[in-house]
Amino acid sequence: MSAGVNVLQPGDCHAFESAGQRFLYLAPSAAVMAVDEVTAAVLDSVALRSRSSEEIMADLAERFPAEAVGESLDELVKVRALRRIDAPARRPPVVLPLTPVPLSTMVLNVTNQCNLSCSYCYEYGEDKIVQTDNGRQPKMMSEETARDSVDFLLRESGPEAHMTFFGGETLLNFRVLKTTVKYATEQAAAMGKTIDFSMTTNATLLTPEIIEFLAEHRFGVTISMDGPPDLQNKFRVFHNGAGSYDMMAPKVKALIATHRSRPIGARVTLTRETLDVRRIYEHLTNELGFWEVGFAPVTASPDRPHAFGDAGFEQVLDEFRSLAQDYLAAALEGRHHGFSNVRETLGEIHKGASKAWPCGAGFGLLGVSTAGDVALCHRFAGSDDHKLGTVTAGIDRTRQSEFLDTHHVSNKTDCQTCWARPLCAGGCYHEAHTRFGTTNQPNLHYCDWIRGWTDTCLQIYGQIAQLNPAFLQQFEDDHEAPQPS
Repeated sequence: MSAGVNVLQPGDCHAFESAGQRFLYLAPSAAVMAVDEVTAAVLDSVALRSRSSEEIMADLAERFPAEAVGESLDELVKVRALRRIDAPARRPPVVLPLTPVPLSTMVLNVTNQCNLSCSYCYEYGEDKIVQTDNGRQPKMMSEETARDSVDFLLRESGPEAHMTFFGGETLLNFRVLKTTVKYATEQAAAMGKTIDFSMTTNATLLTPEIIEFLAEHRFGVTISMDGPPDLQNKFRVFHNGAGSYDMMAPKVKALIATHRSRPIGARVTLTRETLDVRRIYEHLTNELGFWEVGFAPVTASPDRPHAFGDAGFEQVLDEFRSLAQDYLAAALEGRHHGFSNVRETLGEIHKGASKAWPCGAGFGLLGVSTAGDVALCHRFAGSDDHKLGTVTAGIDRTRQSEFLDTHHVSNKTDCQTCWARPLCAGGCYHEAHTRFGTTNQPNLHYCDWIRGWTDTCLQIYGQIAQLNPAFLQQFEDDHEAPQPS
C-alpha cells in the first residue's frame, strides 16, 4: 500500500451497473473500468462516509487478502476514483492543439434564405444572431465565393476533406451547389486528396434531377423533419402558414428509394409541444423509411413559447430512455436500429472521447457565410463577433488561438466537478449564446439532462460490451462526417 493515502472519499468518476456487472466511468481518462469483487467492496466502504485506508483494510480483512485490498486501493487512487479528503482539487492544464489544425469539415452556407417559415428557427425572431438585411451578407453565395471556399478547404485540410452544404434552405441555391461539387472534385483529385459531400435540406425542393445528382455524387443527406403530419405542420410551415408535410413526404420517399449508396437520416427538432419521441421515430423509420433519426431540443431563449422548461427535459429523457431500450434489444441481436442519439454517444464512449471543447467548431469544423466569412460554425456564419477570417485571406490564427484558450473546458468552473464533462465539455456554443448571450457559458440549464442521458448510454454500453461485444466493432470503423443541425 502506497504511503500518504489517508482519509479517502469518492473521486472523479461515475458508478453504474449493467447486466449484473459493476463499472466505473473515469472522468479524468474517459475510460470505462469493470469493477471486480474486491474493488466493489472498497468502493462500498467509502460510499456513505470518508474512511482512512487503514479502516478500509480492517473492515475488509475477513473477506479479502490484505494484499488484494491494498492493490485495489492503489489502483483506485491512481485512476482518481478515490481521492484524499485533504487533497487539493486537480484542475487539468489548458493544452491547446498545435496550429494550424487541419480542417476536417467545412460547412458552406450557400444561402441564408428559406422557402419555409419555421416559427422556432434560430434564424428568426429575437434569437437571431446574424443580420442579413444590411447588405453585407448576400442572400445567395456566388460561384466565385464557392470556388474560393473550396480552395480554402483543400488548402487547410489533410488528405481527407468533408464539405457540407447548408442554408437557409440549401436547395434554393442548387445551381451553385452543383458547380461547386464539380470544381471541388476536380481540385481534390489534382491535389491527391479525397473529398466527400453532405447536405441538410427540408426536402420540399427535391426533384428527380436533384435526387439523381445526390445519388451520383454519394451525398450524405439529412432531412429536417419533425414527424407525422400533425407534428410536422405545427412549426414547419410555408410563409403562408400552410403545412409542409404533404409536399415533403413523397419527395422523401423518392429520395430514399433512389439514393442507396449512403443512408438517409432525419433530424428532428423537439419543442415543449412536440415531445412524442417514439411516435416520431416510428413514423419516420417505419412509414417513410429513414435509416436513422436524431433528435435535438429546440435552441431558443427560455421565454420563447416553444422553449423547454425543466419538465420538458425530464419528459424527453424518459422518452429517450424508452427508445434506447429498443436500440439495446436490437444491438444484442446484432440488428440495426436507427436511434442516432444512442449510436453517437456509444461511439464516443467506445473511443474514449475526452473533449476539451464540446465540438470541432473553431478548428476541425468551420462555417462559411454567403459572403465568404469564416466563422466558428454554420450557426455563426456571417457574425462579426464570431468571425475567424475569410476564405480568401485565411484564418486569423491569433483569434483562433484566443477562442480555443478561453473556451477550453478547464476554464469552465462549473464543469470541473461534473463526471460527464468528457462527453459534454459545457455544451453547444450556439445554445449558450442563445440562452446566456455568450459562447463561454456552460449550458447549465441542461446539465441534469446530459448526466441522465450519459448514464443511460453507459448502461447500454456495458450490456453490449458483455453480451455482444462484436456489435461495438462498428465504432472503430466509423469515419462518417457529422451532419450539422
